[in-house]
Amino acid sequence: MNPARFRRLAPSTLLTAAVLASTLTACSGSGAAGETAVDGPLGTVVRVVDGDTLVINFDGADQTVRLLNVDTPETKHPDKPVECLGPEATQKLESLTPPGTKVGLDFDVERTDKYDRVLAAVFIEDQTLVNAEIARVGLGVPILIEPNKKYYDEVQAAYNEATAQGVGLLDPTAGCTLPAEVDDAVETLAAATDAPVGETGAAVAATAAGILAALTTAKAAREALEAGKDTVRVIAVGADRTAAMVRDLDTQIAKGEQSLAAANTKAATLEEAEAEATAERERVEAEKAAAAEVEAARVAEAARVEAERVQAEAAEAARLEAARIQAEANARAEADRLAAEAAAAAEQERIRNLPPVPEPYIPPAAPYIPPAPPAAQDPYPGYTGPRCYAPGGKTYRPC
Repeated sequence: MNPARFRRLAPSTLLTAAVLASTLTACSGSGAAGETAVDGPLGTVVRVVDGDTLVINFDGADQTVRLLNVDTPETKHPDKPVECLGPEATQKLESLTPPGTKVGLDFDVERTDKYDRVLAAVFIEDQTLVNAEIARVGLGVPILIEPNKKYYDEVQAAYNEATAQGVGLLDPTAGCTLPAEVDDAVETLAAATDAPVGETGAAVAATAAGILAALTTAKAAREALEAGKDTVRVIAVGADRTAAMVRDLDTQIAKGEQSLAAANTKAATLEEAEAEATAERERVEAEKAAAAEVEAARVAEAARVEAERVQAEAAEAARLEAARIQAEANARAEADRLAAEAAAAAEQERIRNLPPVPEPYIPPAAPYIPPAPPAAQDPYPGYTGPRCYAPGGKTYRPC
């Protein structure tokens, strides 16, 4: 934080609240030059434990000191997680009281708490009350555990400044603070509730899912406010503001639940209508598929019949061609037979018309010289070819 924001306590306050209620005076001979000395306990910071606890060496020993009347978010609790802005509170205390810092201590009615930590107000050399500075930047809240109330008013006044400025645990821009979480939950739920519902079952279901998620977050924030009433984060906000945030959450949650119910009803209606439309579409598609199957069967049957027809025509054509070829072969065979019969008849006729075989020639004792036929009796003058003689051997015809 900017050191310019630190507030210096007035001297009168320091006189009544500082160590041993004494004024700070310059150290006498034994101290180093420039050191501040007080009559009460003085110490040196050894280390910072967390935002409201540190180890200081005083009275000859290292002692754990718990700051009076201020409480910061947990960072070292064995049973709690690190709380919102706890590390930042620790860093703030480290910046105010780094190891080696000279501090003055003041106590209240009870010197220690139930954990044996020393309860004290811690002052640094510029008269700053560390307890109040942690509250002034909104990293710690005022607490009053009777009878220890000596510095409660100073811490409360410092915290009022933090409240007015909206810093630290009151900062709505710091993501982990209650104002930030509640604002974010309310805004997210409002956006989800006001989002367009959509006109399809899927769109409406998505809107309903968004509303449900935002409702879950808002209800978690509402439960955190109720369950964490005694935590620093809730105490930091204050009872009035916590009640206001609860009312805002309740209002938005009620609106969100109404919107969710309406979205769920619309989603169910649309999904039912879409299911019916889908069923009708599937029925129509099934009918189309069945019709297509019937048509395919008809086409297949027609193709089969056509194929059979073509096959039958081809077979008939082949049969006719074979019959034609066979008929032609038969005709040729018959012609050959008739030709053969005609040739045989002609041969028989030729044979019948052959002259009788002459008796074996017995040559006479003397060579026989047949008389030359009279020229006037030759019906084929000049013919020298084969001769077919009529019975008796007196006439012939060309053979």
